[in-house]
Amino acid sequence: MFGPSKKEIWRLLSERIGGEFIDGGWFGKDQVVVCHKEWTIILDTYVVHTNNTHIRFTRMRAPYINKDGFRFTVFRRTFFSDIATFFGAEDIETGTDEEFDYDFIIKGNDDYKLWKFFSNERIRTIIKMLPQVKITVNRATTDAFINPYPKNVDQLEFKVRGVMKDLEQLQLLFDLFAEMLDHLCHIGAAYEDDPTLKNYYS
Repeated sequence: MFGPSKKEIWRLLSERIGGEFIDGGWFGKDQVVVCHKEWTIILDTYVVHTNNTHIRFTRMRAPYINKDGFRFTVFRRTFFSDIATFFGAEDIETGTDEEFDYDFIIKGNDDYKLWKFFSNERIRTIIKMLPQVKITVNRATTDAFINPYPKNVDQLEFKVRGVMKDLEQLQLLFDLFAEMLDHLCHIGAAYEDDPTLKNYYS
């Protein structure tokens, strides 16, 4: 219950990974922002309002130029996901890591790209070290009223219910996103260019 606050932990995190802590004050959102090559990785929180309750989530996002439309989702297997799989829901296996295939559900729109992407041992290793994980590729978004990104800019997104204050887990997440961005380029699914600048790939 007690211990360092989120601000204290996120400040320390930003120092460890060479990022910037942005203090949101009383009404704004705290953020940790890290540049990896031409990409920007952003850690923050957001609130979902439902049934007169406020549920806070921690999320990490990294926009990038999607080269070929490849998208995927990976998350830990649960009782309910097993039921969905039993009734035909998608679950792709890597075929190279039995433990990973048993513990995680993988979905995507290109089976071959999924196999190439999750053949990366470092990606699988870090994911297995995270107790709560759901990572997906979807349309890039910002907090701005008008989305400034072209249609071919997607984002890696991690989100989990609650406020993450585990320093080691947070650092692992940044390491994972950096490795994923690099590997998306390696398999031909992303461009190593700044997605906030005008691009000519759309």
